[in-house]
Amino acid sequence: MHQIKVDHLIQILRDSDFQIEEEFYINVNNEYLKGKGETLLAEVFEILGGNVHQFPLLERLKFDFKINRFLFIYDDPVHFNRYRLSTLKSELYDTFSFAWSDSYKRLCRTFEKDCLKSGLQERVWFGPPIASKVFGKSEEPGDLSGNGSSGWKLNAYNDAQYDLLTRLHGYKLIRIPVYENIMTGGSLKKIDDLLLNPKEETYQAIKNWLFRKLV
Repeated sequence: MHQIKVDHLIQILRDSDFQIEEEFYINVNNEYLKGKGETLLAEVFEILGGNVHQFPLLERLKFDFKINRFLFIYDDPVHFNRYRLSTLKSELYDTFSFAWSDSYKRLCRTFEKDCLKSGLQERVWFGPPIASKVFGKSEEPGDLSGNGSSGWKLNAYNDAQYDLLTRLHGYKLIRIPVYENIMTGGSLKKIDDLLLNPKEETYQAIKNWLFRKLV
C-alpha cells in the first residue's frame, strides 16, 4: 500500500519542470559521522535504551524519490509513537533544523493508537534480530510497559539516522506524514486518502502542496 501511494504521487509530479529520481539511494560515508555526528547519534541510542558499546550504523539509505538536493520519505503510521517522540527531543533536532520536526512531535503524541493498530505484526513489533540484541527483548505485542517494543525502538533509531546522515551528506530530507492535510476543493483532505485514489482535479493542489516544501 505504501508503494502504491508513492507511485501515485510520482505519477502526479512527472509532468512538472522538476526532474524526479525514483528510489534514490545514498551509500553512507561513516567519516562524516566522526566527532559531533557520533555524539548526536549516541545520545539518540542512549535515549532509546541501547545496550551495546558501539551503536549499529546503516550502510545504505533508501528514499522514495529525489528532487534536486531534496530527498523524500513517505512515513506510514508505524513511525509515530513514544520512541520516535523521544528521539525528536534529542540534541540532534536542536543542532539541525528540520521544518517538520515540531509537527512530528505532535503527531507522535496524537497517533500512537494508529501505530498500535498497524505495528503489532511480528516483523514490526519484534523487528529483525538486531533489534532485541541492542534494545532488549520486546514485551508481548501491544504491551508498551516494561521494555515495550524493540522493533519500534529500532525504527525510531533508524529514522534518526536518516535525519542526521542526509544532512551530513549535504541533502535536505522532506518527511511526508500520512496524516498531513492539504486544501483542495474548498476543504482540508488527508494526503493519504488523496494518494490512495487520486483524481485529476486534485493533481494541481497536490503539486502545489509538495513544491512548497522545496525551500
